[in-house]
Amino acid sequence: MRWKKSGRLSAVVAAVATVALSVGGAQASADPAPLPVSYSSLPALGTAVVNPDSDPPGANDWSCRPTEAHPRPVVLTHGTLANMTINWATLSPLLTNNGYCVFALNFGQEFDANYVGLPGASKAGATGSMEGSASQLADFVERVKSATGAPKVDIVGHSQGGSMPRYYLKNLGGATSVDKLIALAPSNHPGSSEALGQIPGANEAFGTAGFEQSERSDFLNQLNAGGETMPGVSYTVIATRYDEIVAPYTLAFLTGPNVVNILLQDECPQNLSDHLSLAFDRLALSHVLNALDPSYPVAACEFSPPVIGG
Repeated sequence: MRWKKSGRLSAVVAAVATVALSVGGAQASADPAPLPVSYSSLPALGTAVVNPDSDPPGANDWSCRPTEAHPRPVVLTHGTLANMTINWATLSPLLTNNGYCVFALNFGQEFDANYVGLPGASKAGATGSMEGSASQLADFVERVKSATGAPKVDIVGHSQGGSMPRYYLKNLGGATSVDKLIALAPSNHPGSSEALGQIPGANEAFGTAGFEQSERSDFLNQLNAGGETMPGVSYTVIATRYDEIVAPYTLAFLTGPNVVNILLQDECPQNLSDHLSLAFDRLALSHVLNALDPSYPVAACEFSPPVIGG
């Protein structure tokens, strides 16, 4: 009698276990929940303070394999005095949610220097020479290609992160490994900020790279000599009229084949994004995804404040 009860109980337990495994298997096979995406610099600032030197959400998953829909990994390059943690807190999860393999790095860090940068890294980034940073980018791209099996990557950069890769493309053979360069407010031509460039010592506070982007340096003039673009690479520049760093904003634009220059206020006058907030601006980042994949819709025109983004 006891044996029969035990048998019935075992059968019930087995049935329950089968259902549980079936449900668990269905959950395991479901797509992961989307990563939170905040179009604001404030959550990025909080994360950068609490978790410095951390990967942006969704970035640097070295097991990621590109899909047929998005066959090229996206490499993110930050701006002067910035870092991957704060610069890409919005774009990295947005790209990940849309099916891209995303990778980011900190570059141009001078560990014997004490530049004051944005929070998010133990050392301010992108202060070293742009040539040296381009070499670091070249090594990183090769690592991404090796890990993912992709023959080429796309690069999205902000500020110096949009201009420094051009040295890699032109002088370090990067044009054979990059399909698209998409730049938010890049420092493509030398100049001083109308606001910051007039302060004594301001350029020196931005390190060697800061000087190389100023009107006192010939680095960018030499980079632009003989043509500002490379064959086989598509370029997209996204700028704002209210840029207080790359000023006037026209210094961001490129000339040459395969170039699309976008001024946000041409389509959305109420967009008040400045230099820093472009990395958190819904309209600007929709243009980034549209440049990567033209089927992605450009966001509707809405008010967007400076500094914070929106």
